[in-house]
Formats: sequence, structure tokens, C-alpha cells
Amino acid sequence: MDTRRLQYLHELSRTGSMRAVAELLGATTSTVSQQLALLAKETGAQLLEADGRGVRLTPAGLRLSQHAGTILAAVEAARQDLDPTAEPSGTLRVAGFASAIRKTLMPVIGELARNHPKVKITVLEHEPADALAMLAVDAVDLALTYDYNLAPDDAGPGIEASQLWTTPWGLGVPTAAAAELAPAGGRADAVQVFAAFRDQDWIGNSRNTADETVLRTIASMAGFEPALRHQSDSLDLVEDLILAGLGVGLLPVERRGRAGITILPLHSPGVQLRAYARTRQGRSAWPALALVLSLLRDAAALQLLHYKRT
Repeated sequence: MDTRRLQYLHELSRTGSMRAVAELLGATTSTVSQQLALLAKETGAQLLEADGRGVRLTPAGLRLSQHAGTILAAVEAARQDLDPTAEPSGTLRVAGFASAIRKTLMPVIGELARNHPKVKITVLEHEPADALAMLAVDAVDLALTYDYNLAPDDAGPGIEASQLWTTPWGLGVPTAAAAELAPAGGRADAVQVFAAFRDQDWIGNSRNTADETVLRTIASMAGFEPALRHQSDSLDLVEDLILAGLGVGLLPVERRGRAGITILPLHSPGVQLRAYARTRQGRSAWPALALVLSLLRDAAALQLLHYKRT
């Protein structure tokens, strides 16, 4: 089977339309249609059926598209593996959330400048959903994303993931309110913490629904629906809102809090943010990407060691 035709089928299974496949692969819709017809003839199976003005994959087409994803990934890996000893070079496009870029990627960029000057990095700051969407259409080579243990994110088929680090998150509240909450002889669990602030307004994330999922999950365990009045993807602004008495919201436990704010640890259940490096299947053998992934893991390990010591 012709791998180019398999690629047309694979992308059609992802995008849902021949026009989108044509735009993505730099072809015409007529070419896409002709190549898929030849693939059907080649396999002896009906791969497409009419769906209104468009088409959809038949069960046979769906099965072949799944095989196509595996085949294309293997071909890509083989192509990149022809010269595994080659010096890493080229421009690596990275999309990721700000904390991962600052904490993990920036040290890697410094390392590359010193020891691997032929590898360049293009940095694009995006929340996980946007970064993964860009990765899916090959607009970037690497996506730095996150999810929470209480709001896991499945990146979907064809994506490889390597967990870089985790960090505990707590509930940021006014310090005076935190002092009143402290139970005698122990600490409150997450449900008790949330229940104590059930009548407060809550602060979510304006660019990612995972934070809201976490808030609603623990609040439901405490028996109430949180009033999510505010949204911000800036931790500084979240703190501003808390200090102004406008609400409470999630913050990293390791964050150095400002005067007047206390970050209450959460347990039973705990809240862990998990950071990932994600690539398209078969791409991580590219020497430049393999190098950066290795350096990211090293940087994440050093951060974890520092965190444990402090």
C-alpha cells in the first residue's frame, strides 16, 4: 500500500473532511478523493460512504486508518533513524504552558546555546488544549502540557507522553480565614477545607477547564456547587483577587505566597499538577528532539531533587 494514500486516510479520520485533508497536506480535494479511491481499489474494501454533502469512514475504513497511524509512525521513525549518530541540528518548535517553559525549558535553552548551537528553539506559550491541537497538525514538534490527578487529560492516539514533574496544589485563601479553619490537634482534609469556603466566590482558569474540574470535583464531595465568579490564567492576578476579598482559588503549594495569603495544602484527596512533554508518535527519534527531551528530563530531575531538599 502506498504510504501517501494511507496518510490521506489517516488525516481524514482525524479531521473529518477531504477539504481539511487537502489544506493540511497541500493537495486539492480532487487529489485526495482520487487517492482514497485508489486505496480502496488496492485494498479491495469500501473505505468511505456518503454522509450528507461529505463522507465518513466505513468500519473497514476506520480499521485501516488505525493501521495507517501505526504504519506512518514506523516509517517516520525509520527515516529519522537512518543516521542516529548525526549531530543534532535544526529548529525545534515548542508550544507549552508558561510554568513549564520558565522552569524546565529555559534551562535547556541555555544548555543548547552553550553546547549544541546548531539546535534552535522556537517558543510559543499556549495552554495544553491549544498546544496539543498544534501538535496534532504538525504545527509544533513538542508540546509541554499539564493535567491534574483529579482531571486527567488523554492526549489521544498517535501522541507519546513523558511525565516531567508533579507539584502539589492547594487552596489559596486570606490568611485570617485560614487561621480560623485550623482544627485543634490536626489539619483539615480537602473536603473540610472546601466546605469551610462554600459560601465564598471561587476563581477558575480562563484558558483551561481542568482547574474548574478539580474545584467542582472536591466541592461535590463536600456537598455544594462552587460559585465560579472569576477566571484568570495569571497566578499573580489570582492572588490579587484573593487579597481583594473577591474569592478563593487553586495555587501551587511551593509558590512563595504574598503577605495576607495562605495556601492550604489539600489531602484526601490531594491535588497534583502533572507536567508532560508530548510528541507525535515516531518523531522522538529525530536527533534534535531526542536531545531536547533528554535535557528536559534531566532538568526536571534536578528540580525534583531541589524541591525535596527544600
